[in-house]
Amino acid sequence: MDSIEHLTDEEVLQRCLIERNFFAHIIERYEGKLRAYIQRKSHASPTDIDDLLQNVFIKVYRNMKEFDPSLRFSSWIYRICYHEMLDWYRKEKREPHTSFDADETLIHTLASDDNTATIALSEEKKKVIKEALDSLDQKYKDIIELRFYEEKSYEEIADILRIPPGTVATHLNRVKKILKEKLHHHA
Repeated sequence: MDSIEHLTDEEVLQRCLIERNFFAHIIERYEGKLRAYIQRKSHASPTDIDDLLQNVFIKVYRNMKEFDPSLRFSSWIYRICYHEMLDWYRKEKREPHTSFDADETLIHTLASDDNTATIALSEEKKKVIKEALDSLDQKYKDIIELRFYEEKSYEEIADILRIPPGTVATHLNRVKKILKEKLHHHA
C-alpha cells in the first residue's frame, strides 16, 4: 500500500470518507497554504486567521461527500476558503484587500509578453508597478493571486471563482495591458 504522502488529495479524501482520522492529512497538506493565502488577502489578525481556517476545515469535513471527483480537490478547498473570507469581510463590514509586493518574478511574469519584461526594474519602477497592482479592482487581484502566488491553472481559477476560463485569460491580459500603460507613462 502507498504511503499517505504519495496519495493524491482526491485519494486522501476518499480514504477520509471511510476512515475519518485521515482528515488530519488534509489539514496537514493545506493549513500552511491556506494560511498564507488568507494573510495575503486580508488584514485579519492571527486569531481571525485561525478562526477562518477552522471554519474552512469544518466546512470541508462536513461536505466531503459532496465533493465532485471530476474536479480538483485543491480548487474545491480554495473555493471554500475564498467564500469563507468573503463571509468574514461581510461580517466585519470590511472591503476585501489584497496588497502585492513588488516581486520581480511576478512583475516579469505579468510583463512577459511585452517589452516591459526587458526594463531594468529600479526601485522607483517597482513602486509604480506595486501601486498599479494595488489599485486594480479586486476581481483582477483575486486572479493574480491565485495564478502567481497559489500557482493555479486557468481552469482551477475558473472553478474557484466560478467564472469561465476565458474570463480568467481576459482579466490577466487586461492586467498586463494596464501594467504596460503604467510603465509607459512613467518612462
